[in-house]
Amino acid sequence: MINYKSISFVVGLTLSKLALFMWLPLLVAFFSGTAGTAEFLASAIITHLVALLFIHIGSKHTFRLNVRDMFVLTTTVWVISCAFAAAPLVFLGQLSFTDAYFEAMSGLTTTGSTVLQGLDSMPASILLWRSLLQWFGGIGFIVLAVAVLPYLNVGGMKLFQTESSDRTEKDSPRMTYVARNIVIVYLVLSILCCLGYWGSGMSVFDAINHAMTTLSTGGFSTHDASMSSFTPQAQWIGSLFMFLGGLPFMLYVQSIRRKDGLIFRDAQVQFFFALVLTLTLIMTIWLWSKHVFSFEDALRITSFNIISILTTTGYGLGDFGTWSYMTTIMFVFLMLIGACSGSTAGGFKLFRIQIAGALFQKQARQLMHPAGVFPQKYNGRPVNDAIIRSIVAFALSYLGVIVISSILLGLMDIAPLEAITASITAIGNVGPGIGAVIGPQGNFASFPEAAKWVLSLGMMMGRLEILTVAVLFFPSFWSD
Repeated sequence: MINYKSISFVVGLTLSKLALFMWLPLLVAFFSGTAGTAEFLASAIITHLVALLFIHIGSKHTFRLNVRDMFVLTTTVWVISCAFAAAPLVFLGQLSFTDAYFEAMSGLTTTGSTVLQGLDSMPASILLWRSLLQWFGGIGFIVLAVAVLPYLNVGGMKLFQTESSDRTEKDSPRMTYVARNIVIVYLVLSILCCLGYWGSGMSVFDAINHAMTTLSTGGFSTHDASMSSFTPQAQWIGSLFMFLGGLPFMLYVQSIRRKDGLIFRDAQVQFFFALVLTLTLIMTIWLWSKHVFSFEDALRITSFNIISILTTTGYGLGDFGTWSYMTTIMFVFLMLIGACSGSTAGGFKLFRIQIAGALFQKQARQLMHPAGVFPQKYNGRPVNDAIIRSIVAFALSYLGVIVISSILLGLMDIAPLEAITASITAIGNVGPGIGAVIGPQGNFASFPEAAKWVLSLGMMMGRLEILTVAVLFFPSFWSD
């Protein structure tokens, strides 16, 4: 049986933390005299009360979670948290529940797609709440990727299993230690990013908001023009910290503890750096040779957008869908890739591409030398058949969800390019799509309500590595 009481207890704890975050925009609204005080107060009280109810239901029960419970828990936490995170937006009268839920899901999954328009004149409480959702969702996913997904063996994540992924009582202190250090690193990098933005000319409010949405690789901005509203120095700082947000946070902790530069020897990190550098040089030279930008502008704008899309941040700096056919095609494929596992980034993840490439080489050698034995390793760890099967299953499900989502959007009379890129950007947690409506300078406000629910489900499935949610649709999962 599913341990619903234990699940209820964890959901309650999550909602209690979400309610605490609501007090920050409430205080901003109160002291600035702008809209949001009553609405955030009501949302915070309701969320606190519901959290206490959930905690009460599970507190008198022996806490126990098995594998099946963890699948239910991860999806339930995201679904319920988004519903309560949407409450302030509904109470403020800014959005319908569908739009508010889409915005909240986009925030907590750090996708960055938005239905809001007129951000420059929007109350500060709403802007801060959107940023807090992404910051909260970013750190939540890091802990999920480090401690939960390897335990569930989802999408090959078992390759990154640490002691914190073992569900035994003796490892609980270890899990707490790892989670605490990851939060500290996340907080320190957020502060450094904020200071960098402030020093580049941003206001304190803009610097705080953009620091939270940069490190979380979320992409929500306080301006409709996104990062185009700020100085070139701010854009370079954004590129740096988006890149840092796309690296495995567990390696930050291990590198600091061991003081041996472990992060620089990691195969994912090396591949990520090489990919960013190569693509930036190719696209910069192409745009410069086509006289789209000067060389300096081409280097800055290209590197920013490539890092933004690869890390699935989704900040806008110009409309890359209008530069040239070649760059548009490149960005469509970049939306599929993602950055490193264990980072705040979404997408397919680089380690799966690396393992697929190594598997291709192994198969080619096996064809040439049928009697040969070619063991496969990744970062010094053996890659067994179970991990390969998990990665193949993830790849097929990833593609399948994009295809199904695109078809559903097409049935709603959404143009093919926008239907396909909207599906990719939702499942990859990227943010902007390509096209006049949902490009880097657009938003999803004009999409039908049904389309927003399809994309909300896609954002959640992409964030939870597809299979974590997909297994819930199998009747056999619920059979005792």
